[in-house]
Amino acid sequence: MTSSTPLPTKSQPPLPPRQTLPTMYDLPSDNPEEPGLPDEFHFLQPLLLYLTFQPTTWSPELVYAAADLNLYYDLTHPQWYKRPDWFGAVGVPRFYEGQDLRLSYVTWQERANPFVVVELLSPGTEEEDSGKTTRKVDQPPTKWEVYEKILQIPYYVIFSRYTSEIQAFQLVGGRYQSINLINETIPMPNLGLSLGLWQGLFRDADRLWLRWMTLEGELIPLPSEEAVDAKQEAADAKQKAADAEIEAVDAKQEAADAKQKAANAEIEAADAKQKAANAEIEAADAKQKAADAEKETAEAQLRANRLAERLRELGVNPDEIES
Repeated sequence: MTSSTPLPTKSQPPLPPRQTLPTMYDLPSDNPEEPGLPDEFHFLQPLLLYLTFQPTTWSPELVYAAADLNLYYDLTHPQWYKRPDWFGAVGVPRFYEGQDLRLSYVTWQERANPFVVVELLSPGTEEEDSGKTTRKVDQPPTKWEVYEKILQIPYYVIFSRYTSEIQAFQLVGGRYQSINLINETIPMPNLGLSLGLWQGLFRDADRLWLRWMTLEGELIPLPSEEAVDAKQEAADAKQKAADAEIEAVDAKQEAADAKQKAANAEIEAADAKQKAANAEIEAADAKQKAADAEKETAEAQLRANRLAERLRELGVNPDEIES
């Protein structure tokens, strides 16, 4: 009986970390401790930020923004996450792997950390959002520590709906430093945008909002505002076309009137020329008649003188002849 020796199997190379580490599909996307949104403002304000976050220095395909989405930040503790009220990232595809909507934002799977984070103050989160809490033993780090030290997010903005106060921080040398607002805005040159306060109507709510603007302070338009502007522009263009058509008709009529006036003037000029010619002919006729009359008078006088001379030769005094 012959024994068979098993052939050695070829060892497989280890999979790259991207394929072995937890992805957004593996990690929870909800917040069991705080289900749902705290209030309506926490829905509308991030929505306004989302709709107006349009960096001019990046292609729209490489701009991503999210609200109330789990942000996983620590590979050594893959279950740890923070849930910013809103954040924006650039240099990241709009869709995960170019095709799927994100369930969470897993930093070790993405190409870049968020560029800016916005937290909306509420009584239950104010202390932690403002960096006034310290990390507890065997507990995840605070938001401030995650944003500043772990993810090193360049801009961190805190907004209070109750006081309408903005607190803004920029990462300088690895530490957050308070930013002095310029005309109530936070310039972010790398985005070609600024973040500032705007008093206006959004989703039927008229209040002070945090909104993205250009570096010059002009509002980034909402899709609804763009639609209204486009509709107004179309109406203006239609009105201009109607006005232009009326002007064209008026101009055509004026041209026809001018042409008729020119024709009438030409006829009047011809009539005047004819009258002048007729007057010249009449004057010539009158002159001729006067010349003829003068000639007849001279000839009659000559005949009278000859007759008188003849009578004198016959011995008759013509002056004594009674007429």
